[in-house]
Amino acid sequence: MTTTPPELVTDLEPPTLADIYAARQVVYRHLKPTPLLRSAALDRLLGTETVVKCENLLPTGAFKVRGGLNLISRLSPEEKQRGVITASTGNHGQSVAFAGRTYGVKVIIGAPVGNNPYKLQAMRDLGAEVVEIGLDFDEAREWVAAEAERQGYRYIHSANEPLLIAGVATGSLEIIEEIPDLDYIFVPVGAGSGACGQCLAAKRVNPNVKVIGVQAEQAPAVYQTLKSGQFSPTATSNTFAEGVATRIPFGLPYRIMSELLDDIVLVSEAGMRQAIRAYLETIHQLAEGAGAAPLAAAFQMRDQLAGKKVALVLSGGNLTLPVLQSILVNPD
Repeated sequence: MTTTPPELVTDLEPPTLADIYAARQVVYRHLKPTPLLRSAALDRLLGTETVVKCENLLPTGAFKVRGGLNLISRLSPEEKQRGVITASTGNHGQSVAFAGRTYGVKVIIGAPVGNNPYKLQAMRDLGAEVVEIGLDFDEAREWVAAEAERQGYRYIHSANEPLLIAGVATGSLEIIEEIPDLDYIFVPVGAGSGACGQCLAAKRVNPNVKVIGVQAEQAPAVYQTLKSGQFSPTATSNTFAEGVATRIPFGLPYRIMSELLDDIVLVSEAGMRQAIRAYLETIHQLAEGAGAAPLAAAFQMRDQLAGKKVALVLSGGNLTLPVLQSILVNPD
């Protein structure tokens, strides 16, 4: 096992399985479990027994709403009164905005300039104040951290939040409780909360299941850091899949993934685009780039997966119509 890079040392503790079950009580006050879909065509294409966890069917179109509800519900009255601030390319922001509206908490979100317009509008429709700032997620995040200090808001980090991870992990319980003998779970990795949730829930229920994280080749900071054991931020994150477009790994997710994640792989832009199309053709569900990354990775690992039981986390479906149109016309 490699030594934790000093930039990623944290005193935050991962949520326990008891924390995740407690989070489920909160999440289920507002959300229903999402379905696991099967497709004979997908089984044929992959050579596996495949299920797709459709987190795209949650109210915000993505899995992170689970974490937002759990975290916001547990803020102190004083924190709720002050309001919260966070950085997001969209899905995390919608999660916090949805939870803020649910619990009557003011929400400010810093989002990169030129971000997915559907996600920006969705955050505003949920009542959040959205400030477009910075060239990418990490520049927006730096502004948010400074603004929280200036204004006294409760800063919600997109990944270094045990309560957020516990909420997200409730979706993993739904997978492993329905199919306890799974061999593999594929999950996209941006900041890492989704992969951490799978490691902390599914692997604790079934220690034999292998959790595979998936990053974009154009945004490989977490991949490089986990593989090398050295802090490896990247200068850019030039992927159309904004859900995985992070340049910097974070302490708590790194700690969890370095201990529990079985592997992490990279997928190309073309691979994610082809997977979006494959989801439409097989299970008839819309995936955004990050949501399609697990299927892209499964295609790459087809030989290794032959005959196995595999779950793919379709983490979100917030894809713009222009991007979808370009994929349908030219998936490569």
